[in-house]
Amino acid sequence: MMEIALIAHDRKKDEMVNFAIAFEHVLKHHHLYATGTTGTRIMENTGLSVHRFMSGPLGGDQQIGALVAENKMDLIIFLRDPLMAQPHEPDIIALLRLCDVQGIPVATNIATGELLIKALERGDFAWRELVHKYKPGIDE
Repeated sequence: MMEIALIAHDRKKDEMVNFAIAFEHVLKHHHLYATGTTGTRIMENTGLSVHRFMSGPLGGDQQIGALVAENKMDLIIFLRDPLMAQPHEPDIIALLRLCDVQGIPVATNIATGELLIKALERGDFAWRELVHKYKPGIDE
C-alpha cells in the first residue's frame, strides 16, 4: 500500500474529483491524504476514504510536506493552477522542494498524474517499498 496525497487548487478541484472518479479502482487500494476541501469533495463523489489535512493556505501543504520530509509519502498528485497567484506560494515551493530532496514522485498536472497512477497500477512503484525497508528511522 502506498501513501498518496491529492491536492488541487480551487480552479482544479473539479478536475481532481474527475481524476479520483476515473482512477477510484486504483486509489482504493492505497492510503489517501488530501488538503481540506479537496479531500471532502473526493469523498463526496467517490467511495474513497481520505485523511484530510487543513486547507492548503491554512497549513495543509505544510502538513503533507512534514510527511514528505520524513519520507512517509510515496506519491503526490498536486493539480496546480499556473494562471492564478497563490497566497501560500512559498509553502507550495517548499513542498515541491521536499519532494525533490526525498525523491518523491510528484505530478503537477493531470497528464503527469495519469501517467503516475497508471505506473502505480502496473506495480512500478515497488521500489518505494525498498526505500522504506532500508531507510534508517522510517517506521512502517
